[in-house]
Amino acid sequence: MTAAKRSGAARASKATSDVLPDGFRFGVATAGFQVEGGFNGPGEPGNNWLGWESLGRVEPSGLALDFWRRYEEHLDRVAGIGCDAFRLSIEWARVEPRDGEVDSTALDAYASILDACRERGLEPLVTLHHFTHPSWLGEEFWLLPDSPERFAKWVEIAVTGLAERCSHWVTINEMNVLANLSYIAGMFPPGRYLDVRSAVLALDHLLAAHVLAYDVVHRIQENAVVGTNNASMSVYEMDRLLTDVLCSRSEGIDREDLAEWLEERRDAYYRDLGKATAPEAITRRWAAYASAGRGMGRMVSAPLTALASSVDAVYSSAHSRALDVAQLDYYDPMVSRHLRLPGHMTAGGRSWALGRQLWDDVVVPRELISYARLAQVRDAKVWVVENGLCNRVRRGRSYLRADGWDRPRYLRENVSSVVSAIDAGLPMGAYYHWTLADNYEWGSYEPRFGLFGIDRDRGLRWSEMDSMGRDAAGAYKRIIEGLRSGDRSVLEAG
Repeated sequence: MTAAKRSGAARASKATSDVLPDGFRFGVATAGFQVEGGFNGPGEPGNNWLGWESLGRVEPSGLALDFWRRYEEHLDRVAGIGCDAFRLSIEWARVEPRDGEVDSTALDAYASILDACRERGLEPLVTLHHFTHPSWLGEEFWLLPDSPERFAKWVEIAVTGLAERCSHWVTINEMNVLANLSYIAGMFPPGRYLDVRSAVLALDHLLAAHVLAYDVVHRIQENAVVGTNNASMSVYEMDRLLTDVLCSRSEGIDREDLAEWLEERRDAYYRDLGKATAPEAITRRWAAYASAGRGMGRMVSAPLTALASSVDAVYSSAHSRALDVAQLDYYDPMVSRHLRLPGHMTAGGRSWALGRQLWDDVVVPRELISYARLAQVRDAKVWVVENGLCNRVRRGRSYLRADGWDRPRYLRENVSSVVSAIDAGLPMGAYYHWTLADNYEWGSYEPRFGLFGIDRDRGLRWSEMDSMGRDAAGAYKRIIEGLRSGDRSVLEAG
């Protein structure tokens, strides 16, 4: 057993300090398509990004971080930081490269990865859909009426094969982001702009798919902990509405009373967030009318019309609530702040994108507490399953952020907010940093989020520093070790 494995196993058995609740876990989050490598090339499994890569519309993912072949090296680094949890995804396109053809070798390889996590004292959190599906399903898969049922069949394959090695699951990653970037912002395949009707339909099918998947997982594995992680957003229709639909039945809401209850929940959501700026108020008003869709004039009609499939799934499920844990991703939650006119200045020149670049996102750690509170589900833990800072690396040149933030400070202040949430009585159960090392960020390697920097021009060389030259991994390690020993001073600027 390696030193990393021994320390991981010992760490998992240690008692939690009085700063952290019993069982609290620290981890890093990853996604298969972003780190594994070996997708969309000749003879390789293809996913829904295959067309865009083939046409040169995006940078090819290529080798990514070669996690598929070098996962033990990656996991050694995770354990070496002091983490006791690791989030990864099982890639549908790799396991089912052709319709109805399951690659048992690939499924066995994922089992080996999960075994390697356990050997290092890392509790695996497995995502069953992280923005990708097999290319043979087509780019418009989530608009198809049978997409929820088809996804549930995939979940049965994956969970049946891996249930002995994992009990913590994310069904679908950031369904609110997936629908919006696919059909509103045009940044994901199929790349539509302002196609609100399709975005709402896709979201309806995604939410229904989660409910069906939840039922499948619990049929196979009774003790499973299953959730789905929204990206925290300041617009109700883009975030908490989805959770409220999933929780409505368990809250004793009859179907005929759902619209009225959701209107009350929406009002409470905005009261908790406080007074909105003028741009934010306009954004919320637009979302309320747009999401109603199909000619409906009020948002609250949406769950009974535009979200019909998901409401049907919720009220016919074998379970009163298809959530065991509240999972959230926390970056900049204010939706209106992500809107920028083309031609604005950014790191390395002007950006002609309609929207703010990831490395320009506003950093607001203090609001994490509010969104953790808003994400709560009755009698359930709250897990922050993504939280990270982006900077830009272009043509080998690394740019510092214009606002002066770096990862050590970002980690201190965001984890400090998690601790403050614990002090305030919120049932916080985990924190996962996005991400371990600079990876493929959905069409480009320019956005960098890693604790470890990667030199892609010289054979995927790992640096002990991040891509801004900071010791981010060391900072995270000190935070983890300090809080586990009850030392809050590790959250202060050094």
